[in-house]
Amino acid sequence: MLKNYKNSYKVTEKELVSLSVYNVGFQKCDPLYQWGPGIRDHYLIHYIISGSGYYCLNHQTYALHTGDSFLVYPNTEALYYADEQDPWEYAWVGFSGSDAPTILKATDFTAETPFIRATPCGDAIRRQLLHIYDARGNQFEHAVEMTGRLYTMLALFLQGSTHAGTPNSANSYVQKGIEFISSNYSYAITVEDIANYVGVSRSHLFRSFETVLGQSPKEYLTDFRMKQACYLLEHSDLSITAIANSLGFDNSLYFSKTFHKQKGVSPKEFRARSAPRRERFDAAKK
Repeated sequence: MLKNYKNSYKVTEKELVSLSVYNVGFQKCDPLYQWGPGIRDHYLIHYIISGSGYYCLNHQTYALHTGDSFLVYPNTEALYYADEQDPWEYAWVGFSGSDAPTILKATDFTAETPFIRATPCGDAIRRQLLHIYDARGNQFEHAVEMTGRLYTMLALFLQGSTHAGTPNSANSYVQKGIEFISSNYSYAITVEDIANYVGVSRSHLFRSFETVLGQSPKEYLTDFRMKQACYLLEHSDLSITAIANSLGFDNSLYFSKTFHKQKGVSPKEFRARSAPRRERFDAAKK
């Protein structure tokens, strides 16, 4: 008989803004093993490898089984425990970042139904969780690798999403739009370019983004570029002009105005304020 075990890893430095892994692990629980009641300051996804257990949230108790997944939301009191006769074995990953709400909104997880039955691509999800664990470490390269594998795992939940309806749904259009933006943000792309890639009119794309994300395609593109700008300002020695060019701006002054409008400070001021963080990053590379 396989003995009960727990392997977990907590990240001490969260360098990435868009998405960062906070903790990752896997555990074969004792009968009635319980976590909570308590709250987390980050998102936490569990995938049930085998066995059964119970997830209690918002005065509801959900019985979950092999192949199911459940999501713990930040700052929301939750409790979960293993079944007495068939205690569960699960793998988990905790994460946060500005991209997390957007990605999770496109999955079947909701505040009303914070679990997914017989999770599609279950074996692949389990493998990716173990890959994230294998990439653990507090060097910057570890953070990048863990985050990359986390994106891959979350993409599996997007592929299995059913609440979006037909393939030509708003959710599908937004996913394709985000795909185009993430691959082409360094060029001077326009909303028209995004709409052409997705295969819908500019107005239809606008409605889809507003419905799914609550912001326009242009606003999302700007937000995406500003996230990359923050990263480059913190972790590179590129000039402001070089950063502007790297983000698809052909005018560094316009880039600086856009950055100031978003962040409340100029790119130069942001870099100066980030100097202590940059020093930690440089030390970690040595």
